[in-house]
Formats: sequence, structure tokens, C-alpha cells
Amino acid sequence: MSKGNGYDPPVVVAEIGCNHMGDMSIAKELVLLAKSAGAKYAKFQKRHPKELLTEEQYKAPHPYEPFSYGATYGAHREFLELNLEQHQELFDYCNINEIGYATSVWDTTSASEIIGLEPDFIKVPSACNTHFEMLELLRDSYQGEIHISFGMTTRDEEQRIINLFKENQSNSRLVLYACTSGYPVSFEDVNLLEISRLKVTYGDQVKLLGFSGHHLGIAIDQAAFTLGATIIERHFTKNRTWKGTDHAASLEPGGLQKLVRDLNATYQALHYKPMEILDIEQVQRDKLKYRKS
Repeated sequence: MSKGNGYDPPVVVAEIGCNHMGDMSIAKELVLLAKSAGAKYAKFQKRHPKELLTEEQYKAPHPYEPFSYGATYGAHREFLELNLEQHQELFDYCNINEIGYATSVWDTTSASEIIGLEPDFIKVPSACNTHFEMLELLRDSYQGEIHISFGMTTRDEEQRIINLFKENQSNSRLVLYACTSGYPVSFEDVNLLEISRLKVTYGDQVKLLGFSGHHLGIAIDQAAFTLGATIIERHFTKNRTWKGTDHAASLEPGGLQKLVRDLNATYQALHYKPMEILDIEQVQRDKLKYRKS
């Protein structure tokens, strides 16, 4: 809840995604590490590669063979995929360990499956935000928050997405994320003022704004929160040198812990003085203030 300054407390989402490398024991370990670091949510991904990919894409080699977990890109994606029963297990595991569970969905089958788990929110990644059949399914069959990243998205596409949810007044459940789709993203390509643009353009039409960062370090996230992004999502791993595309753009446990610490400190500092001279200042004023007239 806002403390009267227009800011809600920051919500940190640890985007585990596929950084579990298809291993449930690693997935659970990352949940516990995210919880220990202070994240509010551990987020995964759900997709059906044969539905999502064309036959040509499925049979093509991985674009960077050292990161591949299969002979083809389709086999690679299948290896990393957790089935619905495993997602249910992770949902329950998160509940037991008092951290929220969430998932990004990439296709209508995955969306339908995750809707059945009834998480607090379901995320639509930038790559899929023009999958309007899936958006309609989420809008009409799910009652929780729908989070949508706006990376690699035109202004016309943004407006069409907003209009889709306004058709039945579901836009009040929308959370929009400023995002640059790259892994990792250089500082000059982060474009933080996109948060301000989204706030001016859509702030009164959606529930909240978020920031999905793929940059290095944690300084940028403080500015993102100050600009109005309540939800801060960062990719999360145990070891940035592990095999896979996302690890290099992820935070390790120590980095995530510092991110949560610094965001909470920023939140505590973001208000006006309640009086002209604070109590803490009065002592120094009595001692140091220049008085000679």
C-alpha cells in the first residue's frame, strides 16, 4: 500500500525462467535462494515447443551450439521444459516456503494449463504479446493480474493490446513492463524513460507499471522504481557461468539480495519532509546553524 507519496512498496520478481536447466532440484533450490534474498515471487516459464515453433524452427539447430541442450532447437526447448505436474509441484513448493509462484506463458495451451493453477499473476513475455488468441484466453478465463512486457513492441501494437483488455474492462488487471529485449542489454539501450512514457500514456488505464531488466548490476533498478515501476523483474540464477542464454543477464543470490535491500531503502527515502525542521536536524541546528545577524 502506498505511504501517501504515490509509491507502492517495490515488488521484486526473481525470473528463474529456464535457468533451472530442466532440473527440478535446481528449480527448487533457486526458489529457496530467491526467498532468502527477499524476492516476493519466483517466476518460471511454460511453453509447448511444438505448438510455439514451426516445423522448420523446431528442426533447426540452436543458433549458438555451446548453449544447446539438444540436437535441434526444438529438442533443446523440450529438454528445458517442465510439465504441468512439475509446475503444480513448484506452485505448492513456493506456497510452503512463503514465496509467490508465477509463470510466463508462450502459447494458448500453456496459458490454459497455468490458468488452472490460479497464481497471483501470469506474465506474457515481449515475444508473445501480439499472440491475441492467447491474450483473449487470459482476459476471459483468468481472474488474476495479467503482466505484459512491451519489449520489441510498436506503439500501434501497444495500443491494440490495451484496447483488447478495455473491451470488457479487464484493463484494471493489467501490469505493463518497460523492457528492452536483449541478453544482456547495455546501459544506453535500457531506455529508462520508457517507464515515464508508459506512465503518461497508460498509467490511468492499468493497475501498475513494472520494469523487466536485462542489464548488468543493480543501480538501474533503483531509478526504474523511482520513475514509477512498482514491479522489478530480474533474471535469477545461482551461477552466471552456467550453460544457457539467460545466465549472463541474471543476478546471482548476492546481487538479488542487494537489489531487494536497496529498493526497500529507496522506498523508505521517497517522501517529503513532514515538517520544516526534522527532529534529527534540530539537534544539529541548535549546535551548528549560523546565527550572527
